[in-house]
Amino acid sequence: VQLQASGGGLVQAGGSLRLSCAASGRTFSTYAMGWFRQAPGKERDFVAAVSWNGDRLYYEDSVKGRFTISRDNAKNTVYLQMNSLKTEDTAVYYCASHRGLRSEYYIMRKDGYLYWGQGTLVTVSS
Repeated sequence: VQLQASGGGLVQAGGSLRLSCAASGRTFSTYAMGWFRQAPGKERDFVAAVSWNGDRLYYEDSVKGRFTISRDNAKNTVYLQMNSLKTEDTAVYYCASHRGLRSEYYIMRKDGYLYWGQGTLVTVSS
């Protein structure tokens, strides 16, 4: 299974970025997908997740109303639209594929995921 994240970069506070994660090697449409982020010197934290069929969305409180997760099962891709970015959003962002078939067990926890992408760096300047 390979997860290829892209779309990171440098943006000013208040700006927007859209991250993409292309998946291969697994039946994408039957697994929940998540985004996590890791700031320098900190733990990898949950950001957002989407159920296998896209019906249920989950967000960490600090990104609610600013970030939107979505998936295109025809393209085997999950997205994270990030608006109104803040300096505290600066981190490496990782996409991940859930452990369980059509499951949402531990969907907001790192141990709910089996496969991880390589990460894409988002830097928000003031």
